[in-house]
Amino acid sequence: MGEEDETSKFDKLIKKLEEAIRKEERKLYGEKTIVEALNPKNVGELENPDGAARLTDPHGDTMEIQLKIEGDIIMDSKFTTDGRGATMACGSVITELVKGKSIEDAAMIEDSAILSVLGGLPEEDLYSPVLAVNTLRAALKAYQTKQ
Repeated sequence: MGEEDETSKFDKLIKKLEEAIRKEERKLYGEKTIVEALNPKNVGELENPDGAARLTDPHGDTMEIQLKIEGDIIMDSKFTTDGRGATMACGSVITELVKGKSIEDAAMIEDSAILSVLGGLPEEDLYSPVLAVNTLRAALKAYQTKQ
């Protein structure tokens, strides 16, 4: 067998494995969670954020949220995490939810709002939206402390 045949077999095997993994993911997670986990929005850091916080939950996932605030309105938000897909999806969703909101309205966001956008999460991942909300609130508190 030629090297090209071996490469082709390997590529086909990888594709089959990826398809099997995606099929299993869809049994656990909704389409929105998968999309947000694989293509998260607002990942990164802001230049000179007005408020920022980094928290680590009991599961070992760390999330940082940075906010750009003008007046009382959140104009931009970014996040980073070392967590798995569900945590990545929650960071993506919460940073979208806060844009354009007042500080007061953003502080009232609950983990249920993230779960609603994602269409729910398996029980073993319910810590992820809690981490996102707690990190947001800590970033808001950091901003308010600076004022």
